[in-house]
Amino acid sequence: MKIGIVCYPTFGGSGVVATELGKALADRGHQIHFVTYNQPARLDFFSENLFYHEVSVSQYPLFDYPPYELALASRLVDVVRFEKLDLLHVHYAIPHASAAYMAKQILATYGISIPFITTLHGTDITLVGQDSTYKPVVTFSINKSDGVTAVSEHLKQDTYKYFDIEKDIKVIPNFIDLTRFSLKAKDHFKKAIAPNGEKVLVHTSNFRKVKRTEDVIKMFAKVVEKIPSKLLMVGDGGERSVCEQLSRDLGINEHVRFLGKQDAIEEILSVSDLFLMPSQSESFGLAALEAMACKVPVISSNAGGLPELNIEGVTGYLKDVGDVDGMAERAIYILEDEERLNQFKENALARAKELELANIMPLYENYYREIIESSKQQ
Repeated sequence: MKIGIVCYPTFGGSGVVATELGKALADRGHQIHFVTYNQPARLDFFSENLFYHEVSVSQYPLFDYPPYELALASRLVDVVRFEKLDLLHVHYAIPHASAAYMAKQILATYGISIPFITTLHGTDITLVGQDSTYKPVVTFSINKSDGVTAVSEHLKQDTYKYFDIEKDIKVIPNFIDLTRFSLKAKDHFKKAIAPNGEKVLVHTSNFRKVKRTEDVIKMFAKVVEKIPSKLLMVGDGGERSVCEQLSRDLGINEHVRFLGKQDAIEEILSVSDLFLMPSQSESFGLAALEAMACKVPVISSNAGGLPELNIEGVTGYLKDVGDVDGMAERAIYILEDEERLNQFKENALARAKELELANIMPLYENYYREIIESSKQQ
């Protein structure tokens, strides 16, 4: 198949999933064309089946805001026409689904019929999409998609709850590439981080308020009172300075390291004992899955799709959003007993294996073929 993929080319969850999906499809012999304004962050190697088409936006002075949606639609028309694509797969509803619909209508004037699938990732539904500025367009674009997928059952139900959706939504969960995300031999790194054998806790995010990074610091402050430990804060964003100050105020800053954005996150996870994700909202929790693949159990909130991923009492524990005391208590329970900790680590890896790339890829391929065939019959 020849497939066009539209995504945000960033380290965010939707961009990562879209890029890893495209790379895996290319490995399986499909021709994959990425269409976006920058080369995706994880599109970092050459393949005869991978192509990148940049979307250039006019800087005409009439526009206060560059009309990216129009530029994207035009670029999609160009790529579909000349690369003879079979399908468009757009990740994140805004503005990709509406641009794909516009491109589809333009292509029809050339006698070309191109189906498109929209994958919903989370904040395009739970946050941005519910803004009255965008809601009618999001609803229309989803209903006009030839196929719709969501990364969790919870996100699917939220979409039906908040939008007047007539389309059937297929749940295809996020996945993990175990060839990349697996436990690495990084004992020298762990010795540098925890020279006296302390436990290592880790949090990764974009440090937005929805990630509740202050809760991570507060939780760790309670853990370090009972268990000699270190905390690694990976990522960057608006809440970083707040967390740095909070760690100083709580007198634990010597045990907390802010590492900023990191590409080789699997190496950091490989020296970690526990992953912390107290988020206000998570449609799936891809960062937690990456941790599990590296044998790191998870303490998380029970928000969104997290209970579908993090199995209570097996791969970690779930607590209500904001329950810092409860999360700290469960973290201590896991860390205080080495045999118990090792069992949670094994359970985390077993859960990650259920969602490895080889198990999820056929779900996408079969859905692509179904949508393409259905489009031909219309």
